[in-house]
Amino acid sequence: MTTTPSVHGRYVDGAVEVRAASWRLTVAADGQSGELRTTDASVPNHPVHLELAGALDRTDRTDETLSFETPELDVTGPHPVVTIARRSSAWRAARTRITCTPEGPVLGWEVEGEGALRQSLLLAGRAALGGRGGGLRPSGHAWQTLFTPNPGPPRRLTRGAGESAVIGVCGDARPGRGHWFFTPAPLALALTEDRLDDAADPAADPASAAAPHGWWTVSAGAPLDALTFTELTYVPSDGGFHLALAHEGHTRVDGVHRSPSVLVSPGHPDPYTGLRAHREWLEREGWAARPRTAPEDRPGWWTEPMFCGWGAQMARSRATGRPAPALSTQAEYDAHLDHLEAHGLVPGTVVIDDKWQRQYGSWQPDTTRWPSLKQWIAARHTRGQKVLLWWRAWATEGVPDELCVRTTDGHPVALDPTHPEARTLLAENIRTMLSPEGAGGIDADGLKIDFTADTPAGEGLRIHDAGVWGIALLHAYLEVVYEAAKDAKPDALVVTHTPHPAFADVTDMIRLNDMLRLDDPDPYARVVPQMRLRAAVASAACPGTPVDTDDWCAPDREQWRAYTGMKDELGVPALYLSTHVDRTGEPLEDIDYAALRTMWARWRGRDQCGSGAAGPKRPAGATGRTA
Repeated sequence: MTTTPSVHGRYVDGAVEVRAASWRLTVAADGQSGELRTTDASVPNHPVHLELAGALDRTDRTDETLSFETPELDVTGPHPVVTIARRSSAWRAARTRITCTPEGPVLGWEVEGEGALRQSLLLAGRAALGGRGGGLRPSGHAWQTLFTPNPGPPRRLTRGAGESAVIGVCGDARPGRGHWFFTPAPLALALTEDRLDDAADPAADPASAAAPHGWWTVSAGAPLDALTFTELTYVPSDGGFHLALAHEGHTRVDGVHRSPSVLVSPGHPDPYTGLRAHREWLEREGWAARPRTAPEDRPGWWTEPMFCGWGAQMARSRATGRPAPALSTQAEYDAHLDHLEAHGLVPGTVVIDDKWQRQYGSWQPDTTRWPSLKQWIAARHTRGQKVLLWWRAWATEGVPDELCVRTTDGHPVALDPTHPEARTLLAENIRTMLSPEGAGGIDADGLKIDFTADTPAGEGLRIHDAGVWGIALLHAYLEVVYEAAKDAKPDALVVTHTPHPAFADVTDMIRLNDMLRLDDPDPYARVVPQMRLRAAVASAACPGTPVDTDDWCAPDREQWRAYTGMKDELGVPALYLSTHVDRTGEPLEDIDYAALRTMWARWRGRDQCGSGAAGPKRPAGATGRTA
């Protein structure tokens, strides 16, 4: 029995066997599991054992499988489809559907009934079959190395396959929650049977991450409105793994519910090739967004070298003992920019950082720090410069409690973008910040959006529209911000750190975020490999989207110099310092300003040749892209 020339399916003694050019899947006759193998005979790969049931737990009941039906094979469509029905303790009906594409099997889980989802366990099952068949049953593998596109400890680029990984929209400085650099990253993991050094840098040196067995990807995709979970967690076990989606009771099932799909795909030469294949899969399914502004239509100023004052504020905090947010002032920024100009450095874009406004949830400047922000911006415009304002996502300061996501006792935790009045308030804030003076605004040119990792999480939280949560909720927030920004000023620049392909329509530039996790017991790390990894992830997931290279916080002057010397290879050069390295207090020297002048001139020369319209210069090496 066949369906397409590239994928064949047939029954063999009650089991189902599907063959493609690069892989072979056998679904057991009892429907409980499958064995997935590569067809590459040059390297002996172990099979991946797939548990097929899934477990979609309700808030009031766990999902246990009581029995399986034999698998059914359908070859009437474009690809063979294998369906396994099961009897569930939590749902009227439940089934697993495997669509067999040339890239790999795509697994989806479907249930029927009523209830609120607490979590979805994918590629695992929880059985109540008695004997050795009971309990949680994860999938199995022989993988040794795991690559996640969501950066964690900056000194490590890969990790062991027996370690966990989280991709989502939540995180902070607490132990086990330091995955906040990209929120969200693409929902795609890469794994190999080869044991690699965790400092291997495939973005710069393919040989350092050579994997003779090749890389598998395990990736999740769905329409944006189905991404109603805060985190996807890779959960390792003894020789096993599964994926867990945290719905936290905010995904309501009333009838039929389909989980996000999971594509298991072997045969990638490196993780970034796997990420590009993941995006291509999302594009084919209609699950990836397109940038609102085509590369050829991007304003030239978007890719001008930028100065963001946060590092300079931190350096002044070190020198004065004052809190860094208190040093976001008109006088301080004038001093920083005057000092840079005296050294021949005039940034095309200036980012005013935390805390220029009176309240985080409002557009109103703090006039004790910025007595004439509107006039200051106008003066910068006269000099040919643009100004971005830092904006703290989800802030409740200055927002009425009733317009917020709240705890059961009424405490506000985040502005609620599903509440009509909250959306109006948020949009008015953004429009006032960016609208020209004649329209009643302060005429800034764009936004640096920060703290997207503060996306609300918790089963006990209350929201206006209970059906929007997690990744989908963050997109809803950013959509309000983005639409209001473009309404106020069509060429406004919106910078985020959200390199998920579904977020390409609410961002104009991907920021690589902080170099270090300063709350780690030993935060020191080599920053160039880490930032090169992040730029390669952004390029693979959101090709052509400009990259903000960031500049904070360098471990020391030596590392800052190393990164400064190659920023233009990754994206738009960003400078956060003016006189000193804030972490160590080391002063910038004449050679540093000379190096910045050279790098900015090099970038501007390349940009004038068209690279700014096409996106930043991409890293070479295993990414398959040319420099």
